[in-house]
Amino acid sequence: MGMNEPLNRKLRMALVGGGQGSFIGRVHSIAACLDNRAVLTAGALSSNPERAKASAPDYGIEDTRAYTSYQEMLEAELKLPADERIDFVSIATPNHVHFEVAEAAVKAGFNVVCDKPMTYDLAQAEQLLETVQSSDVVFALSHNYTGYPMIRQAREMILSGELGEINAIRSQYIQGWLVEAMEHQESKQAAWRTDPSKSGAAGAFGDIATHAYNLGRFMTGLLPDQVSCHLKTFVDGRRLDDYGTAIITYENGALGSVTASQITHGRENDFEIEIDGTKGSLKWRQENPNEMIVRHNGKPHQIYTRDPKAAHINAMGRAACRIPAGHPEAFFEAFANVYNAAFDDMAKRACGETFERRDSVYTNCYDGVEGMFFIQQCVASSQENAAWVPLRHEAARK
Repeated sequence: MGMNEPLNRKLRMALVGGGQGSFIGRVHSIAACLDNRAVLTAGALSSNPERAKASAPDYGIEDTRAYTSYQEMLEAELKLPADERIDFVSIATPNHVHFEVAEAAVKAGFNVVCDKPMTYDLAQAEQLLETVQSSDVVFALSHNYTGYPMIRQAREMILSGELGEINAIRSQYIQGWLVEAMEHQESKQAAWRTDPSKSGAAGAFGDIATHAYNLGRFMTGLLPDQVSCHLKTFVDGRRLDDYGTAIITYENGALGSVTASQITHGRENDFEIEIDGTKGSLKWRQENPNEMIVRHNGKPHQIYTRDPKAAHINAMGRAACRIPAGHPEAFFEAFANVYNAAFDDMAKRACGETFERRDSVYTNCYDGVEGMFFIQQCVASSQENAAWVPLRHEAARK
C-alpha cells in the first residue's frame, strides 16, 4: 500500500503557533507525523517574529520555511510549485487567533487542522463555516479524545444498538492546576486561558467542558435540545469561570450533564464519561484510557481492554490501535488518530476525489460551530440564573 493513497507521498504540514513555551504545538507536530504520513515543512511559530525564527530549529524547520507571520507564510507558500508547497495548516494558537488564521488558510486553498474551540465566538464560527462550505478544503478540529480506541469502540457499540436507547450521558472533566492564580505567576498557559480577550466568554467551560460535551455527542450521536448551566469563578480576581455544571436535554428525551473544574485539589487531567442505555451502560476514564467498563444488571461487569486481535473489539476500535494488547496507547496516539482520519480525506481531495464533509470521523467545521454554540448558550444560561436556553443550532445539524 502506498503512503496516503492514492496520493502516494507524505503530506506537507505547516504549523501556526507552537513556539517556545507551547504545549499543544509540540503535540500537534508529534501527532501529525507519528504514522509517517506527514512531514513538518513550514511554520509561523509565534506572533513575535524573533521568537518565531528562534523556535524553528526545535522543530527541524529550515530557515527558508520559518516565517515571521502566518500571512507571510501563506503568501510565500502559494508562490512555490505545487509539488513543494504545504498541503495543510495546523493551528496551535490561543483561541482569539484561530479564526483569522483558519479563514486565511481556507481562502488560500489549504486544508486546516485547528485546535479547539474552533474560534473566539459563535459569530466567527458561523462565518468560518460559510468560508469552508464555499471551498473544497478539509477542515478538522482537534478534539483528540475522540481518537482513543475504547472511545471509538464505544461509539460503534452505541450506534449499533448494543446499549439500547440512550437515556443519560454524564461527563466530567476535573483538573486542579488553576486552584491558585497561576495567571499572575508568569504562567503563559494560565494567562491566556483566563483572559477573556484571548480565551473568549468562558474559562474552564471553553477550555475543557467543550471536550466533555463533544465526546458525548461523538459517542452517541444524540441531538441536543436545551441546556441549563451555572458557571462559577472561585479564585479571587479571576475574570472567567473556573468551575461549572450544565444539564442538557436531548431530542430523544435523554438527559446529560457536563461538569468542568480547574480548581479541584489533586486532580490532574481527570476526564470521565458514563453513558446509560436501556440494555446496558458503559464508563471510560481518560487517565486509564485503554480500559472501558460495560455493565448489565444481573451480570458480571465486563472490562474491555484495547486489544486489536480480540474478538470483542469492533472494526472502529481495532482501526484505532497500533500495537499489541498490554502496550499502552494514549494521548499522542489518540491525537494522531484524528489526524489520520483527516489525512484520508486530504489525500482524496488532492487526487480530485470526493469525501464526506458533514458526517466525518474527525470533528469537522459543523461540529465546531455546535461547540461554540454550546459555549455561548452555557454562558447565556448562567447569566440568567441557569435558565433553560435552546441548544439547537440548525446550521450545524447533521
